[in-house]
Amino acid sequence: MNAEEIANWIKNKVEEANAKGAVIGMSGGVDSSLAAVLCKKALGDNLLGILMPCHSNPSDLEHAKIVAEKFGIPTQTVDLTEIYDKLLKTLPDGNQIAKANLKPRLRMLALYYFANKLGYLVAGTGNKTEIMVGYFTKYGDGGVDIEPIGGLYKTQVRELAKELGIPEEIITKPPSAGLWEGQTDEGEMGITYEELDKILQALEKGDTEGLDPEKVEKVKQMIQKSEHKRKPPEAPEA
Repeated sequence: MNAEEIANWIKNKVEEANAKGAVIGMSGGVDSSLAAVLCKKALGDNLLGILMPCHSNPSDLEHAKIVAEKFGIPTQTVDLTEIYDKLLKTLPDGNQIAKANLKPRLRMLALYYFANKLGYLVAGTGNKTEIMVGYFTKYGDGGVDIEPIGGLYKTQVRELAKELGIPEEIITKPPSAGLWEGQTDEGEMGITYEELDKILQALEKGDTEGLDPEKVEKVKQMIQKSEHKRKPPEAPEA
């Protein structure tokens, strides 16, 4: 899909929901930047970008502000650092993942606060690559109403971001969910987005010939283990 088609899709989904617009979390990364720009294209002034630092890299906040200013996206900053720290002190000690996943879940709470307040939908920032392999936090960044770039692989996200004029420094910086200091998506997953996209596209076509069998199996396992994230909660049949 091109930018115009995605923008029309966003507009239609907001209208179908009888919503007045959308809120979106802007992290300063290429995914949230592209999703926000597409929402702006679709909704005009009926869009609010929420900047939610939480022990975040200061450059990420700066990048989010650069995109917002360049494309005329109104924003509000909600610093979640203090709330996050207090919550950690209230809870029993947990492992790194348990602690890290609190951040996107707190952001989800903040986004829905503004969505409810304004009569807006929450627009997500997940791309097709992340969604297919489950690289998102359940009821965190996965807790949204619509996924504007959910049909684009990561490599396609970068291409469209460049086409729409998102700054090169944002497009080329190492993707990170900002879960902990020094964390990167590719480092955590153990595979690059370029490799992931090739394998995912090959799996969709049913032909993985010529690809590394171990990496293909790794991706298959990622898809299988994260299946529950892409499904609504299940219940026993009556």
